[in-house]
Amino acid sequence: MTRTLPGISDRRSREPAGRWPENGNAGRRAMPVIEGIEHRFVDVAGLRTHVALAGQGEPLVLLHGWPQHWWQWRHVIGPLATRYRVICPDLRGLGWSEAPIDGYRPGVMAGDVIGLLDRLGVGRFQAIGHDWGGLVGYLLALSFPDRLQRYIAVNTASPFLGPTPDVLAGATRLWHIAANAAPVVGSHVAAHATPDWALRHWIHRSDTMTEEDRRIFLAQFEEPARVRATVAYYRNLVTHEIPLLLAGRFRWQRLRVPTLVLAGDRDPLFPITAMTEFGDYATDLQVCVLENVGHFPATEDPGRVVEQAMRFLH
Repeated sequence: MTRTLPGISDRRSREPAGRWPENGNAGRRAMPVIEGIEHRFVDVAGLRTHVALAGQGEPLVLLHGWPQHWWQWRHVIGPLATRYRVICPDLRGLGWSEAPIDGYRPGVMAGDVIGLLDRLGVGRFQAIGHDWGGLVGYLLALSFPDRLQRYIAVNTASPFLGPTPDVLAGATRLWHIAANAAPVVGSHVAAHATPDWALRHWIHRSDTMTEEDRRIFLAQFEEPARVRATVAYYRNLVTHEIPLLLAGRFRWQRLRVPTLVLAGDRDPLFPITAMTEFGDYATDLQVCVLENVGHFPATEDPGRVVEQAMRFLH
């Protein structure tokens, strides 16, 4: 049975404006259980945010991707918690965090993370981010280098990619972005097709993700608010984030936080070059290629992920 830690309220004084009415449905979904993990619901500037916590020590934030939630880290939380205070939030609109109408931009989600850490009394921290959570992690590194000490990006595109022929040619790998963002049909495919496709086809070692794991991830998309959140994620990506990225949004900045890139060599979304191309924009960058690993290293090769994290992090 999961427990709510004392000290943080799990109640909202009122329903904030601009929320979808189905937001309460997450409370009806059973929370998967891992021994030693405790759960809080924290009000972060009006956003009811779920976070899983384990261990003691220096804070280590784990940021999941789509179509997943904190359960993505199930195999690595225990080993990492032997050294760190592991903090696994659900990003807005996913898992058990609230699904507001807007705010599905990486910069906003980075602010969510900082707000959560403020509420938890965490100052400086380290982080591991994957996929969407990986992009949020890069924004934390670029925007809050005084707080983020070290960062590990797992199967995440570099924020410094430009519109090179290789990058543009690889756009066909990302067809799910257009599908989820599409007018009218986007909500249908986001509810019934793309999440299941992703969990089955983005993984190279398919035997490492059980049907029960898939069920736990896919159950969230039975809630209309979370389907709409996915559509919002990807429409913003198409209309805002990708054009700005290719136009050089971050090229006036430098990634000064020591960063390790973990890149699965069988990822069907991102070639290794897309994950490791930083040019002169990173001042302290290491790269580790994970062989025979697809898009989900924390599921496919959690031992290697933990090994690299323990080696790189303080």
